[in-house]
Amino acid sequence: MQRPSPLAVYPGSFDPIHMGHVDIIDRAAQIFPHVIVGILENTSKDALFTPAERLDMISQLYAGRPEIEVRCFSGLLVRFLTEVNATIIIRGMRAVSDFEYEFQMALMNRRLSPSAETVFLTPKEEYTYLSSRLVKEVVALGGDVSGLVPEPVRAHLEARYRKATHPPTR
Repeated sequence: MQRPSPLAVYPGSFDPIHMGHVDIIDRAAQIFPHVIVGILENTSKDALFTPAERLDMISQLYAGRPEIEVRCFSGLLVRFLTEVNATIIIRGMRAVSDFEYEFQMALMNRRLSPSAETVFLTPKEEYTYLSSRLVKEVVALGGDVSGLVPEPVRAHLEARYRKATHPPTR
């Protein structure tokens, strides 16, 4: 009897998605036959892009790649895993400083859903310092994030910050 291939979920806010995220998604897709990028709808965070905008941007990046699906979810990750019939949680680990938080989350998810397994992946070294917060900060201060985010995302970021810093005149 053949075991079904495990379905993996890579959850996050992805506000915005950056090349470290893209690298983790690509690595996960080499290991698992189907990866769902789960965009968390977190109302407690002050997001730059709406979940629908993030869904649209990320879906465009993976158009033509049926092994990668993009969906929004809210609430507990383990409930989303059950909803999509997944057992694997993908988490990116940039540095040792990420370990304690990620380890606690992995243990809590396993406690809430014993079938849930967390797989930690590391991005390419050139992306280990990247975070969505840093990307937004650089763009807000007028810096260039080319090569740090996918090109369509860079355009959305710059347009969003241009609009915020140069409101329309009456």
